[in-house]
Amino acid sequence: MRTGNWLLRRPTAKARLRLFCFPYAGGNAAAYLNWQPMLGPEIEVCAIQLPGRGTRMGEPAIDRLAPLVRQLAEVIAGEGDLPAAFFGHSLGALVAFELARFSKLMHLRVPERLIVSGCQAPSVRQAREQLHTLPDAELIEELRRYNGTPAAILAHAELMALVLPAIRADFAIVETYAYRAGIRLDQPIDVFAGTNDPIVPPDRVAPWLAETERPGGIHWFEGDHFFLDTQPEAVAARLRDLLRPA
Repeated sequence: MRTGNWLLRRPTAKARLRLFCFPYAGGNAAAYLNWQPMLGPEIEVCAIQLPGRGTRMGEPAIDRLAPLVRQLAEVIAGEGDLPAAFFGHSLGALVAFELARFSKLMHLRVPERLIVSGCQAPSVRQAREQLHTLPDAELIEELRRYNGTPAAILAHAELMALVLPAIRADFAIVETYAYRAGIRLDQPIDVFAGTNDPIVPPDRVAPWLAETERPGGIHWFEGDHFFLDTQPEAVAARLRDLLRPA
């Protein structure tokens, strides 16, 4: 498999660790590259570009988690020259978590640290609305309610026609996901959460820590579900602390 089309990055010669970043539903992987100057040259930001968006717009989007995880495991295995950590927000948190579990189960390369953000713990997830089945107009209204897509984009009919298939596929991954109790991870799990996130209730954050044998932590940030966008410096500072050498 060619890994280049899956990965967006700005390589740095001083990198000692590669941070693989998994986007939220409908998110732009390229946004993670804005973290590179804030994280410094020792951490190489490596954003995962999923099919059906950005430079991969012409490819069919993947709408189920299992085949996505299998393909990503192969991509990550081909990037073994540096230690790795995973960061995922919302949908990206589920992808990163299941990828870490799959990699351990299959004796593949695993991350040194897993950082999940803006996501209910899988074991206590509440039932989600089936947004991926909505007609286009209703789905756009739901995106407006989520407050994660700029209004100017939502109002651009031609652009939305291009991006909706990938957004729909992303929601399908989340809404068809079924947690299965399995092996506990060997690396620390750190959880990032917004203090005013309407999608992730506070009582559904801590159970993430039961998914690992190692001590982790919960880290709160002022903001709603998209605190990554409103608190980038605070998020980057916490990442630097967590990923600094032991």
